Amino acid sequence: MKILLATSEATPFCKTGGLADVCGSLPREVAALGHEVAVILPAFRQALECGEPIDHAGVEFEVPIGKKVVHGELLRSRFPGTNVPVYLVKNDEYFGREGLYDVGGEAYSDNCERFVFFSRCVFDAAEALGFRPDVLHCHDWCTGLIPAYARTVFSDRAWFRETGLVYTIHNLAYQGNFWHWDMALTGLDWKYFNWKELEFHGHLSFKKSGIVFADTVTTVSPTYAREIMRPPLGCGMEGVLQYRSEDVFGILNGADYSAWDPASDEHLGGRNYDISNWRAGKAECKRALQAELGLPEDASAPLLATVGRLADQKGFDLIARVMQQWAPRHNAQWVVLGTGDPKYHQLLERLARELHTKVAVRLEFSNPLAHRIEAGADMFLMPSQYEPCGLNQLYSLKYGTVPVVRNTGGLADTVTQVDAENLEKGTATGFLFDDYTSQALSGSIEHACQAFSEPATWDRIVEAGMRQDWSWGRSAPLYGDLYEMTLSRMRRGVLP
Repeated sequence: MKILLATSEATPFCKTGGLADVCGSLPREVAALGHEVAVILPAFRQALECGEPIDHAGVEFEVPIGKKVVHGELLRSRFPGTNVPVYLVKNDEYFGREGLYDVGGEAYSDNCERFVFFSRCVFDAAEALGFRPDVLHCHDWCTGLIPAYARTVFSDRAWFRETGLVYTIHNLAYQGNFWHWDMALTGLDWKYFNWKELEFHGHLSFKKSGIVFADTVTTVSPTYAREIMRPPLGCGMEGVLQYRSEDVFGILNGADYSAWDPASDEHLGGRNYDISNWRAGKAECKRALQAELGLPEDASAPLLATVGRLADQKGFDLIARVMQQWAPRHNAQWVVLGTGDPKYHQLLERLARELHTKVAVRLEFSNPLAHRIEAGADMFLMPSQYEPCGLNQLYSLKYGTVPVVRNTGGLADTVTQVDAENLEKGTATGFLFDDYTSQALSGSIEHACQAFSEPATWDRIVEAGMRQDWSWGRSAPLYGDLYEMTLSRMRRGVLP
């Protein structure tokens, strides 16, 4: 099959979150299965400065946007170490900016126009390149109009008439909802601005467009696919998702073990380890991490870590309350790496000053430090309000760092509760809790710390996690099957 993947992010070209990790890994893995894959994304400034070789593709665009015509051009690159092409849509007025979608937390006022332009260029680029896709796989809100264009404006082009449309929801909370008059920018007939198709509470919705017009819809974990069928995680779109329920599938994201493997991780300073020598390896990594962050080198103190966006959605309101209660009274150490809500910056900075022997905080994003934290920590906290898939718990399992997570989304699909039965079976890999309360999180941490104090039990939990395979080699074939199923159903007239 020929597969064209449209996204706004893909590592190593540009990234703000997990979307980039997925779209940087999935195309390579699908290509390794024997399919012909290409990726197209905007030529953001970040992408042009990523350090990868980028050339002109010899393709230019003249795209109608409302009452004007906008010029663009196509650039070409490849994923490092592969033959998988990456095409970048260049227009410096739209994409040559500091941020991908916002600056200083304020979304760009012309985001609708920017991604209308990108969406329309996808079709012109495919035709100009002679890349006739069997499947067009679109990712999250920025590409949500592409399925609508395929079935309306571009439906008269034989080039796309038999192309299967797959749309992946990475996070339903980010919807791409815009002023209804922005509909005029799209070139779509106003008849599609109705409650069944593009209209969402009076706004034009890119996310709803993708859900409605795609042939099949995927989410990034089976549990999240079920959760979004009802409030609150349906984010107001549970009705349209229920209508499409027979076409919605959950496929877990994979972990890129070429980058996240303690046996080969270049960020560990030579302190590499695997399941055969993890006790010594993690002990060295823990001592090094404690020294790097200014914490006492205490092997007996459980080291609890979290890395990511400091936001309520990630459970930082729970973490903040538990840290304030635990840190003064327990022999445990806490490490936090990330940026986000200023209220958490202030709180964490205060805790780090007042409890500097127990709390280390780095208000930044550092990929090398994130790797060293995964290797040096004993436990990893992810008490998310919701988590479509999550990647850090997958990295943690590989690094022998036991996850303490809320029982939601991809966390529920990838972490197996530590209890007597699962310990006996050798399947227990972490600690889950249900209620979104600081008491529930605290209880799971207490349970984890008790297990940590029992070396034989802890060894079984760690090794069960390290034996797990959550690689893309496990997930990519499921996408291959989904592409085949989408085409088969479309050709049989099963899809709407």
